[in-house]
Amino acid sequence: MDHSPNELAERLTELEIKSSYAEDLLEQLNMTIYRQQQQIDSLILQVTQLRQQSQNAGQDGAARNLRDELPPHY
Repeated sequence: MDHSPNELAERLTELEIKSSYAEDLLEQLNMTIYRQQQQIDSLILQVTQLRQQSQNAGQDGAARNLRDELPPHY
């Protein structure tokens, strides 16, 4: 295990480079997950709103009379 100082310096440099790439990749993955979570939250909100609209339309539709649907010129 006798390595020259140059070999050790090269190995250390290679490890630092690999570490730097790993940190960059981790940051990119974190940003991807963050953006995906924002999209998921937005989609959940939209689905909730659509459900409410659908329920409201169903409730309103049951109580309405078809004569109320006629255009005003009849």
